[in-house]
Parts: sequence; C-alpha cells; structure tokens
Amino acid sequence: MSNLERLINIMTRLRGPSGCPWDKEQTHQSLKPYLIEETYEVLEAIDRNDDSEIKEELGDLLLQVVFHAQIASEENRFAIDDVAEAIADKLIRRHPHVFGDTQADTPDEVIKNWEAIKAEEKPDKKASLLDGVPQHLPALLKARRLQEKAARVGFEWEHIADVAQKVREETEELIQAQESGAIEKIREEFGDLLFALVNLARFLQICPEEALIQTNRKFQSRFRYIETELCKKGKTPHESTLEEMDALWEAAKKETQPQKS
Repeated sequence: MSNLERLINIMTRLRGPSGCPWDKEQTHQSLKPYLIEETYEVLEAIDRNDDSEIKEELGDLLLQVVFHAQIASEENRFAIDDVAEAIADKLIRRHPHVFGDTQADTPDEVIKNWEAIKAEEKPDKKASLLDGVPQHLPALLKARRLQEKAARVGFEWEHIADVAQKVREETEELIQAQESGAIEKIREEFGDLLFALVNLARFLQICPEEALIQTNRKFQSRFRYIETELCKKGKTPHESTLEEMDALWEAAKKETQPQKS
C-alpha cells in the first residue's frame, strides 16, 4: 500500500460510521476556509525555504484535496482517482509539444497553445476570455491575471514608460478626487491607481502580492523593534509620543539596511 492509499483509507475511516464527529459533519462549503488557510501556509513555508516545513504544509494541503474528494465520493459524484485522472488527461492534452507533434520552443508559445486548447475544450462555458479568472483570487493577483489574459490577445501597452505615465495620471486623478471629498469617486480612483500599479509590476516582472507581503513583513519587523526598544525603557507605544516612535523607526531602518563593505 502506498502512502497516498494509506491517507485515503484514513480519510475514509474518519468519515465512516465510527469515525470522527468533526470530520463527518464537514462539507465542501465548510472546508473552504481551511483550503485557503492551508494554501497560504504552503506559500509561507516556500518563502522560508524550509524543506521540512514545505513537506508538512504540502501534506496539509493534500489532505484538503483528499477530504473534498471523499465527500464527493460518498455522494457518488466522483472519487480521488477521478481527480487524478482528470488532471493527468488535461496535462497531456495541453502539452501537445511534449506528448504530440505540436511545436512550442518558448514559454510564451506554450502559454498561447495552452489558452487556445483550453478555449477549444470549453467553447460554451465562457462568454469572455476573462471568465476563466477565479472570482476568489486576492484582488492584486486577480488584477494581474486579468491583465495577462488581455495581453495575450494583444490588448497591451507597448512600452513600460507608458505604463509608468498611467500610474502618474491615476495618482493625480486620486488627488483630485480626494480634494472633492466624494467618497465613491475616491474609492474608484484609488482602485484605478492600484490596477495601474499592478500593471507596472507586471512590466517590471514583479509579483505585486509578494512585493506587498515583503513590505508588510518589513513594517512588522520595524514596529516590533519600536516595541522592543520602548519595553527596555519600561514603556509601551500607548505611553510614548509620536516623536519617540518616529526616532525609533529611523533607528530600525538603519538596523535593517545592508552594511557597506
């Protein structure tokens, strides 16, 4: 018995008559938060480059796949083997340059072939090329995927300078909206600016989601430095002035700057 078969058998028992009360009451809907959480934990493990942690978190994510497949199997809809068969067949269909006689020498050609085959497979399921972008993606990631989809059919900026200029234009429009005080207009222009920044990130070959995650971590590190230094003085942020915290913030920035050789 393979370890994957062992995992499937364990899940079957957990969901069985003498199984776990919590596992037995779960549904596709109730498991959604756990699927999202486990996915993000895999991403964090990858960022930490810890093989042991990556292995553990991938296992937790695999559990979610097995869990959902078991629920479907109990309802006679599909089983884990059907899931594996479907993705295996899809990979073969969408890689004709490997399993067939189609030519694709660059990653861009591979992606174009993939999208063309995908469109042929689902001709009646989507009214728009953009319908294939999942609704539940984080907003920054979804914006990037929408832009990528449009770019693949030629709806694209020609030069990065034009994209940067668009960012400047959207910034000015946001300032004007802020001065008007109209909250709906401010929200709209703020969204337009974020969308333009995501586009610029795409041209710079930067993932906006990962860039913001990195900045969040930097902020957390520096603010914790402030808290630590204040604690040494027997104080908390609530008991400190903005000037004190600003000075410690600048000190934190110097602490994290790379040393010149």
